Amino acid sequence: MREISYMEALREGMRQAMQQDERVFVIGEDIGVYGGAFGVTAGLIDEFGPKRIIDTPISEAGIAGAVIGAAITGMRPIGEIQFSDFVVISMEQLVMQGAKMRFMFGGKADVPFVMRLAGGSGTGAAAQHSESLENWFVHVPGLKVVMPSSPYDAKGLLLAAIQDNNPIMFFEHKLLYKTKGPVPEEMYTIPLGQSHVVREGKDLTLIATSIMVSRAQQAAEQLAEEGIEIEIIDPRTLKPLDEKPIVDSVIKTGKALIVHEAVKTGGFGGELAAVIMESEAFAYLDAPVRRLAGLDMPIPYNRNLEYHAVPQVENIVEEARKLVKGQY
Repeated sequence: MREISYMEALREGMRQAMQQDERVFVIGEDIGVYGGAFGVTAGLIDEFGPKRIIDTPISEAGIAGAVIGAAITGMRPIGEIQFSDFVVISMEQLVMQGAKMRFMFGGKADVPFVMRLAGGSGTGAAAQHSESLENWFVHVPGLKVVMPSSPYDAKGLLLAAIQDNNPIMFFEHKLLYKTKGPVPEEMYTIPLGQSHVVREGKDLTLIATSIMVSRAQQAAEQLAEEGIEIEIIDPRTLKPLDEKPIVDSVIKTGKALIVHEAVKTGGFGGELAAVIMESEAFAYLDAPVRRLAGLDMPIPYNRNLEYHAVPQVENIVEEARKLVKGQY
């Protein structure tokens, strides 16, 4: 199977969706001739024109309002928030309007939109362009939250999201855009709410999201040399969450480590820990559920400080080793 980048997989998914369904269009800042801040929409305007690849002013609230309005009138829009940090400007539209309309109209109103958000640290973009805000939206009834970690997942989950009749927040880590992996050329979907066992193991269940999945895989390779076998689970979608593979894995291993980039306090790791503690897996635990997450601070501009503000491979190795060896 051919290999393409995460960015190319997203672009191909959007292209195929637009070719198949005239109701699909993309709207956001600099997505036309410029091709988007990270190049994801490059070339699409040449194929579909400015009526379906729509450049907007710098107004995240305007983008959200346009997306929601189009969705409730029968279109299937894809919005792009250039940096996920600035989604906060559109919270009224997304939380008070988009997320609630189906409920307020007694289930008679579909709001089928996808809001793509580029986030995460590692690019030296500092405090206002590097946040991971996915858990803000997990807390909102009516929204679905997706975090693909590979090119294969990026295309399959995006196509599933575009076909879904609910509002979806689609978080893309900036450092993943250039990573490559096998992706089928044809259209395919990955069901929303389906976790993925990335690696099987017997000593520890490691649940990771987004870029932390690849870092967890690197850590697992190192730990395997010490005879420690890590099982890695990628939820793929935070909401709806596929709990069964997580619970089954913890029953098997007896230990759980949760890794995400977002700050620890109020992060999705707490929800995952609760899922484990409230399930039958609790009786099988032989160690506390541990969380490894970003420090409770804005992302620094200084590269060294930025590096240490979020979990790295060596941190995952250390935490996993301590948990397996009972040194917590």
